[in-house]
Amino acid sequence: METSETGRQRESTAPSARSILLTLLGEFVHPRGGEVWTGTLVDAMATLGIEAKAARQALARTAAEGLLTSTRHGRRVRWQLTETGSALMTEGTERIYGFMRDTHEWDGRWLVITVGVPESQRQLRHRLRTRLTWLGLGSPSPGLWIVPDTSKEDAVRSVIDELDLAGRAFAWTGTSAGIGDAPKLLKAAWDLDDVEKRYLAFIDQLEVAKAESDQEAFVRQVQLIQDWRHFPFLDPELPVELLDHDWPGPRAAAAFHDRRNRWHRRAQEFWNQLDDEAAARN
Repeated sequence: METSETGRQRESTAPSARSILLTLLGEFVHPRGGEVWTGTLVDAMATLGIEAKAARQALARTAAEGLLTSTRHGRRVRWQLTETGSALMTEGTERIYGFMRDTHEWDGRWLVITVGVPESQRQLRHRLRTRLTWLGLGSPSPGLWIVPDTSKEDAVRSVIDELDLAGRAFAWTGTSAGIGDAPKLLKAAWDLDDVEKRYLAFIDQLEVAKAESDQEAFVRQVQLIQDWRHFPFLDPELPVELLDHDWPGPRAAAAFHDRRNRWHRRAQEFWNQLDDEAAARN
């Protein structure tokens, strides 16, 4: 699954070939041992509106990033997820399918981290923002990140260590001192109004979504994953104590899992068909 969105500032656009490819790898390839023919992926992406040239370019780019390796079998090429690629797929799958799945009792404590990255290091700033947003943290002001979930301390430490920012960061956990306007802080850290609108639109779309064939079930399932996987970047899964009304996130999650369960078997059958056809080619 893709794990490289830019958080709440991401705008809705047509999915890229690479985005679609990563969804296919996470949803259909990784659970089957991490191997797949080029033809299977190209045909699957064509079904989703991605041209063959763009599909092959996405494969090459993903391999260059160290997520895939390839072996040649005569005229055909078979791709394998690398250890890094498998770890990325596992992480993305757990985050996407576990997101908004269970409610947790809040102990009233926050995790707060300050980390300074100069504007001149834009790539590093982007990587930091992407990784912390993926973990559910919000930034109410430059250099400051917060989340009402101290269980994410180890994950945040791993991000800071991986990006070699330990010398620029300081983090602590604790309860609020009751100073300031908490709702204002939440609004500055996360665009909750926008997230709520997205949830409601997502629910409305699923209420009318149908799949009459295996191919339609495949397309619907990929579109479903593409739409749902943005929410972990947008919604910090705030505890109910910090929400002033019934949050639609759990309803959206229930709708997501319901539709995925309805379409999954037929989507897998269509993938099997594509894979059999690719394997039979000379």
